[in-house]
Formats: sequence, C-alpha cells, structure tokens
Amino acid sequence: MSNQILLLSGPNLDQLGIRSPEIYGTETLAQHVTRFTSGATEHGFTVQHLQSNFEGDLIEAVRDARATSFAIVINAGALTHTSWALADALATFDGIKIEVHLSNPAAREPYRHVSTLAGVVDGTIAGFGSLSYTLALDAVRHKHTPA
Repeated sequence: MSNQILLLSGPNLDQLGIRSPEIYGTETLAQHVTRFTSGATEHGFTVQHLQSNFEGDLIEAVRDARATSFAIVINAGALTHTSWALADALATFDGIKIEVHLSNPAAREPYRHVSTLAGVVDGTIAGFGSLSYTLALDAVRHKHTPA
C-alpha cells in the first residue's frame, strides 16, 4: 500500500497570507504545506500537494489518488459549500478522507454552514487556524492501519 497523502487545496487558497488575514491568518499556503509535509515525513508518509482554482482539477486529482494515495486531506475552500461533483469524486476514494478548514465555517455566513463534503469524509477539522492542518495529519495517522 502507498504511504502517500494527497493534500488538496481549493480555490483562492493560493491567496493565503494576503486574503482576509483576520479570518485565515498571515501564513501562506506554502508555509502550511511545508509544515504538513514535514510532519508527514516524520511519520514515514510522503505528500503530494495540489492547489487549483478549478473544480475539475481537484476532481481529477481525487480520481487519480485511488491508485497513488492512502489518504486525502482536503481544504476545498468555497467548493466545500457548492460542489456535489467533488463530493461524488471523494465518495469513490476508499482511503482516509479528512476535510480541513482554517476558519470555522459554522461560525461564519449562513451559506458556509453547509458542507457538501461532510457526508463522504471521515471527519472535519475546522477553526484552529494553522493548527487545523496539524490536527488533520494527526487524524490521518490515527486512522491509518498499515498493510
């Protein structure tokens, strides 16, 4: 079995650090990915990261992950609230699936209270800022049972 985690970052996450720092913090996506990858490496995992502003790219990455990864950690950004197609793709992935958010969508605008992904992921971690990614990695580690 693969030891790879697919880390997916949705639309506008490439703007972390400059977009709404009062909500998302000042760290860049690259900083989040570096910390996640470093933590994963410490536990014998590899990480493939993809950020895209295009829904289809994320869907294809989930499809391809069926052959390459044992887990997906996904921050789908605003697609969390709108993409049934991404939810359908995630439903076809048999590995560990963790949804992650820097902010707490349930404490924000009403349209952010719904996650189209919630029904197909193992769990959601939200509202802990950069710690959210660390907690997501911990969740993957605890759910992972090597072959």
